[in-house]
Order: sequence, then C-alpha cells, then structure tokens
Amino acid sequence: MKYAEEFRDPVAARAVLDEITKVVGEIGATADNPVHIMEICGGHTHAIFRYGLDKLTPEGIEFIHGPGCPVCVLPMSRVDECIELAERPEVIFTTFGDAMRVPGTQKSLMQAKADGADIRMVYSPLDALEIARRNPDREVVFFGLGFETTTPSTALSIQQAAREELGNFSVFCNHITVPPPIKALLDDPHMVLDGFVGPGHVSMVIGVHPYDFIAEDYGKPLVVAGFEPLDLLQSVLMVLEQIRDGRCEIENQYSRVVPEHGNAVSLAAIDDVYEARPSFEWRGLGEIDASGLRIRDTYAAFDAEEKFNIGYGAERRIVEEPEGCSCGAVMTGRMKPVACPQFGKGCTPEMPLGALMVSSEGACAAYYQYGGARAVEAAE
Repeated sequence: MKYAEEFRDPVAARAVLDEITKVVGEIGATADNPVHIMEICGGHTHAIFRYGLDKLTPEGIEFIHGPGCPVCVLPMSRVDECIELAERPEVIFTTFGDAMRVPGTQKSLMQAKADGADIRMVYSPLDALEIARRNPDREVVFFGLGFETTTPSTALSIQQAAREELGNFSVFCNHITVPPPIKALLDDPHMVLDGFVGPGHVSMVIGVHPYDFIAEDYGKPLVVAGFEPLDLLQSVLMVLEQIRDGRCEIENQYSRVVPEHGNAVSLAAIDDVYEARPSFEWRGLGEIDASGLRIRDTYAAFDAEEKFNIGYGAERRIVEEPEGCSCGAVMTGRMKPVACPQFGKGCTPEMPLGALMVSSEGACAAYYQYGGARAVEAAE
C-alpha cells in the first residue's frame, strides 16, 4: 500500500486537524456561524463520510455537497430516452453499471433489461466498440456519461470508430462540464458558499485554470483535492487559511496527479470530437448555458441523437421529479439528505426513488451507506 498509507496516517491527520481547529478559531467560525465549504465531487463526498471527516473536523465547518455526480445530475427525461433507445429491437445498449438502476419515469435500465431489452454493462467505451465489431448486424449505442474525467475515452472511441468506418456504433452523448454549474450556484442568491474543494479527477484532464473565474469574479477560494483523508484535510486547511488571510486563489493540493494545464492529449481529443451545447438540463439546476457537450457534425454518423432522432435533436420533454423527491435540493447543497422526507423510507438503495440514492457518488448513498441506521433515525 505504499503511496496510499502515507495519506491515511492517523498521526499526520491529527496534526492537520489541530491546525484546522486553530484556523477555525482564528476566523471566528462557530456551529451557529460556520464556514461553508462545498466539495464539488461526489467521490469527495463519499471519502468524507467513509473516513468520518465530517465528525473529526471541528464545529465551525459546514460541508456542502455539490453537483459532482454525473449520474445524479441527469434529468429523468434523459433516462427515459436511454430506455427508449435500449428497447429498440435493433439496438444493443451499452452503459456503465452506475447508470443501470437510476429510475426514469416508468422504469430503470435494469428493469428494461429484465423486460427483454439488450442492455449490457461495460467498463469502457472500448468494450462497446468491440461489441459493435462482433455484431455488425446490430446497432450498438454507448451511453456517453460523465464529466471531463470520462469524456476523453468516449472521444477517442469515436475517433477509432471513424477510422474503422464502424457504422453500427454510436454514442448517446450526455457528457457535461464542471465550471458552468459552479457559476450557476454562485449566481444563486440563496446559496451561501465561502470556498470550494475542487474535483481531482476532472482537474487531471482540464487543469486548474478553468476555475480562475471563481476567485477572480466571485472572490471565493478553491483548492483542487485528492481523495485520501489527508488530501481532503489538507485541502480544507488550505481553504480556511485563504479565508483567514483574506486571499482568493485557485490552489492545487493534488499536484502529484493534476498538472496545471491539464492533459494535452485528452483536451485535443475532446476539442476534436465535441462542441458545447447551447444549453443542457441539469437535475435541480435546470437549463445551464454551454454546460453540456454534443458531438460535432464531423462525427455526426456516430451521434445516436442524430441517428435515432432522439434527445436534443428532437422535441424536448420536460419531466417533473417524483412527488416527495428532493434530489435537486440535495444535489445543489440546499438540503441535507436526512432532511428529505423520503430518505430511508420511500427511498432506499434497494428501492431508490432518486438517483442520489443509487449512484456510487450520490450524497444520499453516502449518508445511507456510512450513516446506516443512525442516518435513518436522524431523518425521523
């Protein structure tokens, strides 16, 4: 476990926690007047609860869980469109496992598979390419899903399909970008945010400069963080030190992985294959300008929306959230999962009402998994 255990050292963690407590006191933050720090990435949310960092950090820090789960932010209409594609008899629909149990208005992809649709879980879009090669008489659709972290692999797969002239392969593109929803949250007058812990894996692709506007235009600090306990504690400390010192900067705690300007090969593939959509609908945030990606006309032959006349290429369908579901409020930090009236009752991992209870990066799943019965009792 070399290079992992070092970031889980309890002695080092205690030293950082002591420093955090000191800086919180210097700021004058209290339980009644806390510093509000949003961790944007769902992976960070799960790490915070897995390692009990929410309980180890002193009063005066309030963690706000942001819209950093790509499965969670998809509106139900897009899940319905996935199922519509998957239920076509000529289609083999391929997807990451995280999306299988996300409920649409009538059913999930898992339920559609049980009903007879040919839906296959894959680990990579390259797996979907191989399925297309082996099934030339079928249309193979890959559910392109995720932030900038997964976008390059889909782009490279589309480029490979074009080189092979693999006409039975296409992508239902639901790739989205991180900076626009952060701007939408900062523009919301009801949101109280003092600083951000920035996403590590996304930043590995895009670098740190796409976040410059957060400091320059909104006067808020952001620290790009890794995923181990010491990574997160150090990042929180760096945010607090900026607030104490009256600074607003974009800092990179995860420099062992995240280069300042991102990954040039990945960025080139993204730029070649995708362009920004005029707008994209986010669960809980509505339509956000230039927050989603679509496949360029150059690669239109591999765009499932064009091929099957579905999604943004067809008539848009607005679908309301299920009655009593608070996914939108939880995902944007307006509500804690335990405050949702359905948490642990009408919505559980076995019978989810919303995506946040299903996804491995969902805030509700983190509370339920690591809080267990205590979290359900708190909801009551």
